[in-house]
Amino acid sequence: MSQIHTLSQASGAVAAASDARLRVLMIGLGSEILAIETSLVREIIDPVALTPVPGARQFITSLINVRGNVIPLADLSLRLALRRSPDTVDTRFVVIEIDIDGDPVRVGIVADKVYEVTEVAMSQSLPTPRIGAQWNPDLVRSIVKWKDEFVIVPELELLLT
Repeated sequence: MSQIHTLSQASGAVAAASDARLRVLMIGLGSEILAIETSLVREIIDPVALTPVPGARQFITSLINVRGNVIPLADLSLRLALRRSPDTVDTRFVVIEIDIDGDPVRVGIVADKVYEVTEVAMSQSLPTPRIGAQWNPDLVRSIVKWKDEFVIVPELELLLT
């Protein structure tokens, strides 16, 4: 398993050393790689038929049917102003469950590619840079190093609301 070092947004201070590790799912989104906490992931599915939702938010334009459950589908590349790759054989929908206003809500996320599940060492946490980011740094929980790439651990609750 790859060794990963993290940088975490922690009120500008270096987080205390800890042996805590966070398990994450690495997904590709355009040219970026995001890490989603595995505790939020409910399943990974092949793309299914989309039902458009007129008047919905720009990044949540469709609904999907997952075993009889209606789930909104978020395209985070639109939310983060990233260039998304066209759908390929690697495209997947990652179904997550997040807390919104005290209620568990399932949301699908379009992933151009799903890489692997790995661990992040929380003992390496440092503040997220406030400048130089392509999007609002408040939407970034951590930045991690994985296979010589910088990876974003997003604040999904903020991103999806």
